[in-house]
Amino acid sequence: MTPVMERDRGRPPRRVRWERWCVVGYVGFVGLGVMGRPMALNLARAGTPLVVWNRTPARSAPLREAGAEVAASPAEVFDRASTVLLMLYDGAAVDAVLGRGTPEFAARVAGRTVVHMGTTSPEYSAGLRDDVAAAGGTYVEAPVSGSRVPAEQGRLVGMVAGDEDAVAAVRALLAPVCGETFACGPAPGALLMKLSVNLFLITQVTGLTEAFHFAELHGLDRSLLLDVLDAGPMASAVSRMKAPKLLARDFSVQAGAVDVLKNNRLIADAARQAGLASPLLDACHALFEETVALGHGGEDMVAVLHAIEARTRDVSSRDEDARGEIIRDENARDARTRDVRDGAGTAGA
Repeated sequence: MTPVMERDRGRPPRRVRWERWCVVGYVGFVGLGVMGRPMALNLARAGTPLVVWNRTPARSAPLREAGAEVAASPAEVFDRASTVLLMLYDGAAVDAVLGRGTPEFAARVAGRTVVHMGTTSPEYSAGLRDDVAAAGGTYVEAPVSGSRVPAEQGRLVGMVAGDEDAVAAVRALLAPVCGETFACGPAPGALLMKLSVNLFLITQVTGLTEAFHFAELHGLDRSLLLDVLDAGPMASAVSRMKAPKLLARDFSVQAGAVDVLKNNRLIADAARQAGLASPLLDACHALFEETVALGHGGEDMVAVLHAIEARTRDVSSRDEDARGEIIRDENARDARTRDVRDGAGTAGA
């Protein structure tokens, strides 16, 4: 859907309206973290009249340079925007920004569209949907699939759920952010879809990491492994992004290990509530818990390599202990044999 923009001379556009679904006035964006800031920048650069807020004010500076206006508080964002995008870490952060559980909540959401883009439990989202509707607002889920680089490129994949008209408007609004968006029915359908996608992502990257570890310990050329994978049917955008990081032991963050652990827990909880087995996910869950416990939570998810290497060291240590035990047993047996032989010789004499 093509936007029609109204501009004041020499200023950012003050209004954007969509030819069929109406998004009028400022759009709010709250949460300028690893994912949120490039997403908001793409909206601002596309001419969206944006008002933003972040708990750490310094992260708003690039948005101001891109033409967005920076609010002094979340309340100001809701005062000025008819649609507010929330890219926040968890439900507690969302509740705090919305003033949920306080009289401020109704004042902020009434007559506005609240777009929840973070990853929380589906149960949380369903409860928030009901509360926003009861307060006179419109609720849309719009989690995205992708990490920092696709966010910078505007090539995230969006999953959108909620009322059909609101979903259509949000999908049009997210065009500068997402290469593709998909309507996922009523909320929490989009979050359940996101968790399904993340289950595959987590197991895929963990398997890729273990494959590099396996190749390295067998003395193979890991750059050759990268070439073989890239030439074959298992190549993907994910493998082409993560395999070079593994080759270089580059753990700079694209998707943080601590965030992967959070997603792993959300998926595991959803699986248990539905009575589903999740054996591969459970193995990854344990590895990412170990990764974070080893102090690598702030690194990229390929830092799960540290947990796999630690397990290998444990196996090697146990094998060494077992070999030592075997040697001790053999020495003891040989000693007993000599004692018996010596005793028999003495009796013969």
